[in-house]
Amino acid sequence: MELVDYFEKLTSMNIRASFIIIGCFIISLCLFEGCSTDLKGNFQAVNRLPKIEPDYANVTIPYNIAPLNFAVKETGNAFQVIAESESGQTKISLKNNDGKIQFPEKSWKKLIGESKGGKVTIQVLVADNGNIINKYEPFPIIVASDPIDPVLVYRLIYPGYYSWSDIKIEQRSLENFDKKSIIENQLIEKNCINCHSFNQNNPDQFLIHMRGSKGGTYLANNQQITKVNLKTDKMLSGATYPYWHPSGRFVAFSSNIVKQSFYAEHSRSIEVYDQASSIIIYDTQKNEITGVPKDNEKEDLQTFPTWSPDGKMLYYCEAVLPDSIKNWEISVLKRIHYNLVRKAFNENDMTLGPTETIIDARAIQKSVSFPRISSDGKFLVYTLADYGTFPIWHKEADLYMLDLTNGNVKKLEVNSDETDSYHSWSSNGKWLIFSSKRLDGRSTRPFIAYINSWEQVGKPFVVPQEDPEFYDKLVQSYNIPELVKGDIKLGPRDFANATMNTIIQAKPGKYEDHLVRKLPVSNQPEIPNSAHE
Repeated sequence: MELVDYFEKLTSMNIRASFIIIGCFIISLCLFEGCSTDLKGNFQAVNRLPKIEPDYANVTIPYNIAPLNFAVKETGNAFQVIAESESGQTKISLKNNDGKIQFPEKSWKKLIGESKGGKVTIQVLVADNGNIINKYEPFPIIVASDPIDPVLVYRLIYPGYYSWSDIKIEQRSLENFDKKSIIENQLIEKNCINCHSFNQNNPDQFLIHMRGSKGGTYLANNQQITKVNLKTDKMLSGATYPYWHPSGRFVAFSSNIVKQSFYAEHSRSIEVYDQASSIIIYDTQKNEITGVPKDNEKEDLQTFPTWSPDGKMLYYCEAVLPDSIKNWEISVLKRIHYNLVRKAFNENDMTLGPTETIIDARAIQKSVSFPRISSDGKFLVYTLADYGTFPIWHKEADLYMLDLTNGNVKKLEVNSDETDSYHSWSSNGKWLIFSSKRLDGRSTRPFIAYINSWEQVGKPFVVPQEDPEFYDKLVQSYNIPELVKGDIKLGPRDFANATMNTIIQAKPGKYEDHLVRKLPVSNQPEIPNSAHE
C-alpha cells in the first residue's frame, strides 16, 4: 500500500512539473514576441538624422570594438532601433520607453563581424504620444577591416590645476566594458602619478612617474618594477614627457621648469608654460643620463621628445625665449612658439646630429606640441596651437598631420571647435586616439579616428561605454590615452610595494654640460606636471 501511494505521488508531481515547464515556455514565447514586435502606428518620414548621444552616425570603427551604445534624444514615449549587418544576415531590434540603446555584446560582435569592410545600418523609430511613428533617416556605421589594440590605458584626473589627491591610472578593454586599476594614489600616500608610457604599445614594458614622498620613475619590465631617480646634479628638474626608443634600451624625456599663470577672463582660466626645458636620454642598461646638445643656433626650450619607428631620428619641440624677460605676463607667453625639429641618433655611440627644422611654426606664429609618428613611419601627427607648450587649455588647439615621405601638411578632419590635443597611435598605425573637450568644453574624453591613408580619414567616435549617459555623469577627465596590445598584469598593490624599493640614482653620461640651462628669475613656484589638466 505504501508503494502504491509513493507512485501516485510521483506521477502527480511529474504532471505538475510538466504543466509548469509548458507554462514557462508559453510565457517566455509571449515575452519574446512582445520584445521583438515593431512599433505600431502610422509611419511618418523625418528627413533628417535622429539626435543621438554620443554621435555615432557615419563614424568608422574597428571590427573588434565594444557595442556603440547610445541614447536617442528625440521626444517620444516609445523607441525602437534596428541595426542590420552588411550581409543582412544579422539584425538586432531593440525597443524601450526611455531611448537608452544598449546592444547585447554577443549579438553586436556577430553584427560587426559580418560587416567587416562594409557597414552596419542603423534605423531609429520614435513613437509620439499619439499614433504617429517618426521614422528618421537611417545612418551607417562603417566597419574597417583593421582591428584596434584591445586595451586603452589612461589617467583619471579631476579637471583643474588645484588638486591631484585622487588620481588613478586605469586599463579598459576596448572589446568589452571591463576595466581595472593599474595604480591608485590612494594606496601610495596620495602621491602624484603621471606620465605613463609604453614601448611600442607593449603592455609588458612601460614606465610611470611619481612625485612626492614616493617620488621616482618606476620602470616595469616583464612584471618587474625598478625605481629610479632620473635627476642628476646638473639637471634643472626631474624627467617628464617620456618616449621609448624602439630598442627598449633608451627612453627620451624632457626636463622642465613648469609654471602657471591665471587669466581674469572667463574663456580661459590658466596657462601652463616652461621657463626652462631640455631633452635627455636615459640608457636603461648603463643607468646613464645623456644630454641632447644644441647647435650654434639659439634653442632655449626643448620638450616633447619622440623617436622615429626605426630609432634613427629623435624628434622634439624647440622654442626661443623672447629677449629681456622681466616677468612672465601673458604678452610674453604669446610670443613663445615651438618648432618641430629632429636630430639623427646613433645608438652605438650615443651621438646626435645637427638640429633640422621640420615644421617652422614660428614663421606662422603658431606652436607645435606632442609629435607622434605612425608605426610605418609615414605620418607624424602633432598638435598646433597659437602659442606655448601646453595646448590642453587652448580652445584653438587642433591636430595636424605631416606626410614624412613628401613633407605635405594638412589639418586633420577629426578636429572640433573645442580643444583637440594629446594623441597616440595604435600598433598597426591605423588608429589614432586623442583627447577632446568637444562634449562639454571642459573635460577631456578619448576619441578614436581611423587613418587608413592620407586621403581616407574616418569620422572619430568617443570610446563607447556600457551606459550611454556615462560621460554626462563623469566629472574626471581622461588624460594621456595610450593604446596597448594586451592586459597589464601589474596592479595597484604591485606599485604600492614597489614604492618601498631602494631607489637607484641615475648617473650623468655624455653631453652632461648640455643639461645646464639658464633659469630666468621668477618668484613663482614650480608645479607638478599632473596639475596641468
